[in-house]
Amino acid sequence: MTMTEPGEVTPRVDGGRALRMPDAPVRTPRRTGAGTVYRWELEKLTAQWRARIAVLACLLGPPVATLVLGTQQQTPSDTLFGRWVQVVGLAVPLLVLSFAAQYAIPLLTGLVAGDVFASEDHYGTWKTILTRGPGRSAIFWGKTLAAGTYTVVILALLAVSSTVSGLLIVGRQPVVGLDGTSIPAGRATVLVLLAWATALAPALGFTALGVLFSVLTRNGPAGIIGPVVVGGLMQVYGFVGSVTAVRMCLLTTPFDAWHGLLVGRPYYPPLVHGLIASAVYTVVCLTVAVTVLRRRDFDQG
Repeated sequence: MTMTEPGEVTPRVDGGRALRMPDAPVRTPRRTGAGTVYRWELEKLTAQWRARIAVLACLLGPPVATLVLGTQQQTPSDTLFGRWVQVVGLAVPLLVLSFAAQYAIPLLTGLVAGDVFASEDHYGTWKTILTRGPGRSAIFWGKTLAAGTYTVVILALLAVSSTVSGLLIVGRQPVVGLDGTSIPAGRATVLVLLAWATALAPALGFTALGVLFSVLTRNGPAGIIGPVVVGGLMQVYGFVGSVTAVRMCLLTTPFDAWHGLLVGRPYYPPLVHGLIASAVYTVVCLTVAVTVLRRRDFDQG
């Protein structure tokens, strides 16, 4: 029997004929996709103390605020539905929505979106994750989807917690709409949840803005604070600006689109304009961010 050289196929004799053994199949490494990166990022999020604190704040903040407002002699009457929070349960989630749109949502979304890429720069792990298989596009979309999922979760927690707190602590009273009409509690509950749903589009817009800051600055604190500063400047212009067309282009304006729902005859154009503006911000920010990430030279840092 003839010995074969390394790498050659050893023949097998069958009835005097030499049969060639089939070559062993060559296994190609499976490339990691955006779905795998997404699952990795969700696991990382559940372990982050900032994300955990944000979730707890969204769960416990509304009932604590409802109890505190119920003991005060003065109510925040300078805000929509603020003067009703002690006597109308569904006024509570509307007040929380107004407050969150001005201050909390840009900060809460930025806590994750603003650091989701910058954290890799901080720990110097870009080259490590790039050599594990996922391409830059997969990394970008996996991380971005994880940040978007976090935004959806915290917004849902705020909506449910504030609504349940108002109903249980204050009660199921009819709501006086913005045009003075009385809205039964059952229908008002649906409208309140729809009002919170309208905040999802601009909240995702701020998430995309945080992603952009995270990629451009490569700095976690800058990525977190950036959307807050931009949101604050937009809020200021929304209060003092006189050009309606400019206000309609601001990312903060869609947070007020729910006002058209709390009237006798719902008014939907602000909702449409808000969806369009939010979509434009989201698409532009993510397009710029993914382009910068694809072209970045990681060998240079």
